Amino acid sequence: MLEMTSIEGDANLYPRLVPAGDSAVVIELGAKIDPLINDQVYVLARSIENAKIEAISELVPTYRSVLVNYDPLIMRFSEISERLDKLIGDSSTPTAAETKDTKVIELSVVYGGDDGPDIDAVADHAGLSVQEVINIHSGVDYRVYMIGFSPGFPYLGGLDDRIAIPRLKTPRISVPAGSVGIAESQTGVYPNASPGGWQLIGRIAAKLFDEASPRPSLITPGSKVRFVPVKSHD
Repeated sequence: MLEMTSIEGDANLYPRLVPAGDSAVVIELGAKIDPLINDQVYVLARSIENAKIEAISELVPTYRSVLVNYDPLIMRFSEISERLDKLIGDSSTPTAAETKDTKVIELSVVYGGDDGPDIDAVADHAGLSVQEVINIHSGVDYRVYMIGFSPGFPYLGGLDDRIAIPRLKTPRISVPAGSVGIAESQTGVYPNASPGGWQLIGRIAAKLFDEASPRPSLITPGSKVRFVPVKSHD
């Protein structure tokens, strides 16, 4: 049987296995952004990885689910589902050892000016000064819920509601690599130059993604990020 922490109002829905085409299955563990659900996601992903199931080619953990890509010529959906079902039951509750020593990655940020062209808009929206926005944004250790959108892009949870702001109505054609942005209740960093609609408040010099490295992404899911101001513009 599938057993995990249920979500209020959805006790009979999660966890559940959902087919995603003919060669993938999504294991949904909940329906909202929640640290406990995200802990379960990464504990389960590690369990699946450690099981070394021959048919599985790739795992993609997200906020609340794990996408499992597999070879249907090696295992049918019913067979892979049965194996995953057993792993879900074995991974239902993260242990203290699995969650206590979370790695914190510090990123030095230049806030405002050309590096953060939207910081004034964020301050105006929040009814705060630019310095207050900087203090609030850099005063939290952010949880890395997932990597996505582009290689190495971290979706960071824990943004203070006071500086939450909607995405730009018209996305930029090109956002510089290292740009730190805010969108709704999340913050994140663009690892490479790309289009984007997040409100830009600063920029880092560190390279977040290096495809030539044995570990291409500097930031990994399940870790935490701390922004450290090195200079600001009024």
